[in-house]
Amino acid sequence: MGTQRTRHLFFQRAAAAIAACSAIAFGASAPAQEAPYPEKPVRFLVPFPPGGSTDIVSRLVGQKLSERFGQQVIVENRAGGAGIIAAEAVAKSPADGYLLLLGNTGIFAINPNLYRKLPYDPVKDFAPVSMLTRVPNLLVVHPAVPAKTVRELVNLARKSSGRLNYGSAGSGSLQHLGMEMFKTAAKVDFIHIPYKGAGPALIDLIGGHLDLQIATLPSVIAHINSGKLRALAIGDAKRSSLMPTLPTIAESGYPDYEAYSWHGVFVRAGTPAAIVTALNRQIVSILGTPDVREILVQGGFEVVGSTIQDLANVVRQDLRRYADAVKAAGAKVD
Repeated sequence: MGTQRTRHLFFQRAAAAIAACSAIAFGASAPAQEAPYPEKPVRFLVPFPPGGSTDIVSRLVGQKLSERFGQQVIVENRAGGAGIIAAEAVAKSPADGYLLLLGNTGIFAINPNLYRKLPYDPVKDFAPVSMLTRVPNLLVVHPAVPAKTVRELVNLARKSSGRLNYGSAGSGSLQHLGMEMFKTAAKVDFIHIPYKGAGPALIDLIGGHLDLQIATLPSVIAHINSGKLRALAIGDAKRSSLMPTLPTIAESGYPDYEAYSWHGVFVRAGTPAAIVTALNRQIVSILGTPDVREILVQGGFEVVGSTIQDLANVVRQDLRRYADAVKAAGAKVD
């Protein structure tokens, strides 16, 4: 009886010891297992002031991600420094997927060629997730300019001996470099008038104080439809579904010309591949839904939804493209 009791106590203690060891082993291995993502709210940094066209994209995608993840995606506008402030914040954040960046051509292709020192590296510090949209650029003129085609504008510029002027959002901006690329291709000259933002330049163009401008389609389509501006060509490689009869600059005699802007989602480099893939899958799915596509297309965007690698390729291609444009323009910031 004593032996049986001793044996029973032994097995009880052994079972307790095994259970304790199992708990310890499980606790040690738990961190190696992937936690579900996201477990808390996600922040989505937009490097521009609220109210712009980028808000349409970021808030729409952020809202849909919130619905799918069951966690709040907080869109935070952090403007300033040509996007550098927001980009640096993400580049120096934990690599856990809880801080997203709405990146664009300026942050990832123009700034690295324009600034001698940046607090981020566009390739090494970020993991691309997906391109969201392409934003076609248009070559537009004030209606008083007697040119209805690119060819007519080029002939007018040659006769005017560089008296035609154009505005931009500032030296080194996409509008500036896009026009400099056109000048190089067409071998003509225009007077550059830099503004502190695309909005003021557009106001002066509509008011007749400027002759022409490279502008994004979402920013000028309403003014074109109302007759306040005249569109001559689109800077993208293909025509826009919103203006299918408008030729591209390439079709107008300059086959190597291509200048457009884009928006994409990025996270800190080193973010687990499973999280990047999950974000990519959800974003591509969101952009493929009819209601989202309709809103973006009507806003003047070309909806993309790319693979991770495709976005990485675009960043590298544009870094090379705008290196040449910045050099040709002689643009300097610091």
